[in-house]
Amino acid sequence: MNRIISRAKVLLVLILVLSFGLSFFLVEYAMNSGDWVYKPGSPHIYHAESIGCGKIADRDGILLVDLTGDHIYSNNAVLRMASLHWLGDRAGNISAPALNKYSKELAGFDPVSGLYAYGGIGGTATLTLSAKLQMAALTAMGDYKGTLAIMNYKTGEILCAVTTPTFDPDNVPDIPGDTTGKYEGAYLNRFTQAAYTPGSIFKIVTMVAALESLPDLEQQEFICTGEVAYGVDKVTCERVHGTQNIWDAFKNSCNCAFAKLSEQIGGKRLARFAEQLGVLDALSFDGITTQPGGIDSADQADVLVAWSAIGQHKDLVNPASFLTMVAAIANDGVVPNTHIVDRIETAGKTTYNARTAPGQRIMSAQTAQKLSAMMRNNVENYYGDELFAGFTVCAKSGTAQVGGDKKPNAMFTGFVADENCPIAFFVAIEDGGYGRRICIPVLEQVLLAIRDAM
Repeated sequence: MNRIISRAKVLLVLILVLSFGLSFFLVEYAMNSGDWVYKPGSPHIYHAESIGCGKIADRDGILLVDLTGDHIYSNNAVLRMASLHWLGDRAGNISAPALNKYSKELAGFDPVSGLYAYGGIGGTATLTLSAKLQMAALTAMGDYKGTLAIMNYKTGEILCAVTTPTFDPDNVPDIPGDTTGKYEGAYLNRFTQAAYTPGSIFKIVTMVAALESLPDLEQQEFICTGEVAYGVDKVTCERVHGTQNIWDAFKNSCNCAFAKLSEQIGGKRLARFAEQLGVLDALSFDGITTQPGGIDSADQADVLVAWSAIGQHKDLVNPASFLTMVAAIANDGVVPNTHIVDRIETAGKTTYNARTAPGQRIMSAQTAQKLSAMMRNNVENYYGDELFAGFTVCAKSGTAQVGGDKKPNAMFTGFVADENCPIAFFVAIEDGGYGRRICIPVLEQVLLAIRDAM
């Protein structure tokens, strides 16, 4: 009898231990099963460290890539090349952080029924990108290296962001063995990962600082004799502009006028406004963190502050961050919520929807409206309305000196002021030359594609 009681006690202890262990497991499963499934390297979700399930489509439902297994890209070679820097390549040389960011939503997991993506099914992520605009931009860029991007300044949707050089992921060239320079920097997403000397597009930042700091700005006159002397140093201008008001100085992109303007603003204030406008910080959206910008104007000699105000010296801007700032000008001083992933649907459920509410105000509405009018004046009285596919464009060009034996980088940015086409744009062409001469014809091709699609 004692032996039976002893065995019963042991059995009871084992049952209690088993019950406790099962209860602990069920609690852990309910709380952490998703993390177990989605951990890096999970064979159910990832392939070669990139998400390996689900499909990615453009804003119109055009399939860009099926992520199942070894990744099946579009059957259109131009589209494959145009979207490569957002979708990544099979070898993992080009990352796709936005896709990995939403791996949970794309794969889907229910602790009762299990992983929706088991066996490589997954859901569909719809991007804000337009396949048509991506292909138009890639064609327009031709053999140039750089980036061209279009954003809806009301919603923050990135409609187009092409990086060149690129390559066909279904026909990968020998990039490491290339000696021509054709594929130099091909793995780099220039829209998010590059930082460029901005040249005169940075005068937009200087203008914001001036408009918000100098109440008599529009009553001032600026005399350009071709140079401004700072002791043994000087700031030079391409031509003698004579006497100008601030509107003409901005239109003419007069270095002498902006050098004199920098003396009133000061290096510390200029840097503070650059920070306020977001062009110094890294921009974060959809799992992507952009390259930060830079300026070194505080506590510097007057001549260096002048060159910073002009967009040279040590100024650096990232295309995504700068485009967001330009979008805020078009949006009465409020930044949009920049994003490239619109929604994700998995197993009949919407697992993600982008938030399109506006962000913070970075300048007064009055400053934004005044600067918009000045950028509009640039187009009407300098660049020419006939070059922009019939749209009402406000813009600023830049020619960024990069040193050595290279030609300047050509820069161009601005926005369309038409209510039915709220887009901002940014074009950077490396080793291109003058921003107006090189960038506008490239941009025009994309604007024509937008017009034809309306």
